[in-house]
Amino acid sequence: MRSTHVRAFAAALLVAACTPREEPPAVEQPPLTPATQEARVRELEQQARALARTDGCGQASQCATAPVGAKACGGPRTYLVYCRATTDEAALLRALDELKRAEEEYNRAAGLASDCMFVTPPAVRLEGGTCMAATP
Repeated sequence: MRSTHVRAFAAALLVAACTPREEPPAVEQPPLTPATQEARVRELEQQARALARTDGCGQASQCATAPVGAKACGGPRTYLVYCRATTDEAALLRALDELKRAEEEYNRAAGLASDCMFVTPPAVRLEGGTCMAATP
């Protein structure tokens, strides 16, 4: 009698384990409009710029530049100067990469065109412990 109960319990467990589970319905996101994409690009750029520290360097070799955004024809819109000694460089580069991807999507969705001019990174200099773009 006991073995019958054990077999019935085991069978019930087996059936329960093999019964397909219902997945919750996927929440559909509304399609992104060019306006929401543009706002996202601005937000991501602000976040990236907030990560970049220009102060705290002791040598000009600690100053660096990183590409910002994406022009419609390709390449960055501009460059950001930062101090490697005081900036979380990995976090900054991740944020800038996310910004680039978001801006490329926005450019495609909005059908934008650009001047297609190649933007070169600026030379950098150190002044009073602060990294800045060197002006020619």
